[in-house]
Amino acid sequence: MSTPAHGFSLTLDDILHQYGSAIAVDHVTLEIGAGELVSLLGPSGCGKTTLLRIIGGFLQQTSGRVIVGGRPIDDLPPNKRGVGIVFQNYALFPHMSVAENIAYGLAARGADRSAQKKQVGEMLELVQLSHLAERLPKQLSGGQQQRVALARALAVEPRLLLLDEPFAALDKSLRLDMQIEIKRIQRQSGTTCIMVTHDQEEALSMSDRVAVLSRGRLEQFGTPTAVYDRPETLFVNQFVGTANQLQGTLESTSAEACSVRLPGGRILQCAPPHEALPGGSDVIACVRPESLRIGSDADGIAATVELGLPLGATIVHEVLTDDGLRIKTSEPRLPGLEPRAPGSRITVSPLAASAIRVFPVPA
Repeated sequence: MSTPAHGFSLTLDDILHQYGSAIAVDHVTLEIGAGELVSLLGPSGCGKTTLLRIIGGFLQQTSGRVIVGGRPIDDLPPNKRGVGIVFQNYALFPHMSVAENIAYGLAARGADRSAQKKQVGEMLELVQLSHLAERLPKQLSGGQQQRVALARALAVEPRLLLLDEPFAALDKSLRLDMQIEIKRIQRQSGTTCIMVTHDQEEALSMSDRVAVLSRGRLEQFGTPTAVYDRPETLFVNQFVGTANQLQGTLESTSAEACSVRLPGGRILQCAPPHEALPGGSDVIACVRPESLRIGSDADGIAATVELGLPLGATIVHEVLTDDGLRIKTSEPRLPGLEPRAPGSRITVSPLAASAIRVFPVPA
């Protein structure tokens, strides 16, 4: 790029958007740092695409402010906001070459021929497509088309880059390569990037921070590690990753831990709940399959293996405890290791109390 981008901060200040009486975005506030890659993660209908359209200026929010680099931009039309967008279908011009597609935004902004040529050359080098400059989009693979769309968005040196489900059209085998590639390009360009996705692996692998949304509300905003290891709500624990859910009663709690009594009488030591709960509360104790150890410990939960699935580098077992609880476990699979046979007797033990998160039973 002719002048390296250093990114701009983005503030979403109490954004509310309604369609009639229906609330699509419910008072969302986010502070995104310059140069960050942040994912808006959630199921269909959670408000993530609405937020992206509000940032881009394609939709006027009901209330709240969009602030870029310390300046509100709500009064600016889309073409004046300094926002680059990569759509799900890439939206390349089929009759234009790769170089012409990348130059389109520059030409629309009145850049002269020499400036266009220089910037296009730098963009082609950035996305490693210099050897394909004269090809048409139909002569490119899906991953190559995606890189062209990314180069076109970055060529105008946007203050923000918006990615709308950027990997949805790619085969699974290509997605990881393109996730690494886009992360590399984003890091090299220094552009602040907001990505919409419903794919949790995509969000966790690429993002500096993840905003998890549900029904228009912000459930949690934090690093991928914090969101996965320390979910603040039951929804986040259910949506991000996989977790066994064990209903029980909160016996006692302290700043370091809490005790939950399961229906069979067993007491689990767990991490303290995110919100203060009185003793005797009905709660759900959540533990991820990889946080359980299969063995024959005397203090473990006695169970019978019902099913074993070898999933590449891991083995997942579904087991039935003697108390009637159905639990999934996950463990690394060594070469040649087969799943345990159905009917095998085992015990299941949590790796640590901190691996069990506790939430109130939804009303």
